[in-house]
Amino acid sequence: MDILAIPAAQLDGIRAAGRDVAGNGYRPTVDRAGGSPLRCCLRLSRPGEQVALIAYRPAGTAGAYAEIGPVFVHAAACDGYPADGGWPPEYRDRQQVLRAYDDRGRICDALLVDGADAETGIAKLLADPANVVVHSRNVLYGCYMFAISR
Repeated sequence: MDILAIPAAQLDGIRAAGRDVAGNGYRPTVDRAGGSPLRCCLRLSRPGEQVALIAYRPAGTAGAYAEIGPVFVHAAACDGYPADGGWPPEYRDRQQVLRAYDDRGRICDALLVDGADAETGIAKLLADPANVVVHSRNVLYGCYMFAISR
């Protein structure tokens, strides 16, 4: 299973354009308290880091399922998340909704899991060949966290 953060090239394009996917201006800010879930490197922000809240549409969805929602990212390019990083350690204690999408970008299945049980839930969803990508989402706000593929 591959854990996929928002691709650096997409974020570079948003930063360069000065606009997110919804046309909102790119406005970095200082995260004074820290703790914002960053979708570029899949860790929580540290107090004092420069971050940006942007509108983002994750890949793998289509039609009515092609949601655009808010995500936090580093204001400037960061190291991203390693391809072999496994489950993001700082997301291990988070309850999450896992949504499985088919090859047409439609939701096929979903699970509510504790972070400690996330890999078991993902394995169950990806065992169905109709499910080609799984999105991890925040339970309370529904925000996109990251994608998981085979």
